[in-house]
Amino acid sequence: MLMSAGTVVLVGTAVFAVGCATGGTGLRDGGPARTDAVSRTTPSGASPEDSSAASAAASGQALKKVDPVALLMKDPKVGNEVKRDLKPCSGKEYPVDVSYGKVTGGPVADIVINVLSCADALGRGTYVYRADGGAYENVFADEQPPVYAEIDRGDLVVTKQVYGKSDALAYPSGEDVITYRWNGEKFTEQDRVHSEYSNVVDGGVQPAPVTSQKN
Repeated sequence: MLMSAGTVVLVGTAVFAVGCATGGTGLRDGGPARTDAVSRTTPSGASPEDSSAASAAASGQALKKVDPVALLMKDPKVGNEVKRDLKPCSGKEYPVDVSYGKVTGGPVADIVINVLSCADALGRGTYVYRADGGAYENVFADEQPPVYAEIDRGDLVVTKQVYGKSDALAYPSGEDVITYRWNGEKFTEQDRVHSEYSNVVDGGVQPAPVTSQKN
């Protein structure tokens, strides 16, 4: 997916439509429940929501599927610009990725929602919702695009593409992969890996990135 490691019709943009790498294994604890316009079925023909539910049940997690668009639209912590642009790309297909999994340590699966852009599938915003009684509480939000978040082994891993002033959309200068961990009250940064990419060479092949890591 990403330029350095991970999951995915541009080099630097499609990563957000399919799911970004996590800087670790790329595994999602609850599995993605896709609701965007790119894909709504798994290779077996089962819906992504069914696949996500099966994964959650197998891991002993309680799962309550929600309407991600309704959840975002009624959330006062979601920016007005994101709400204004959150419209179907075609028909009833919203550009939204949803993952269910344990990331705050609660008994009910948490919800990670990524909002994409229809035109280029860039991550517009990412949000984490934690079950609080019969409702869900927004406990994390990042609306500085391009951004994409996933659950990796109980941690929240956020990937952000980095662009210079002259960078083309398909070729960012690098990326930041930031790992957050729930401390019982909020997410705190645990690790940050910054990768810088070389200039594109003849033939459009980009060399392996130069990576620096901060613990």
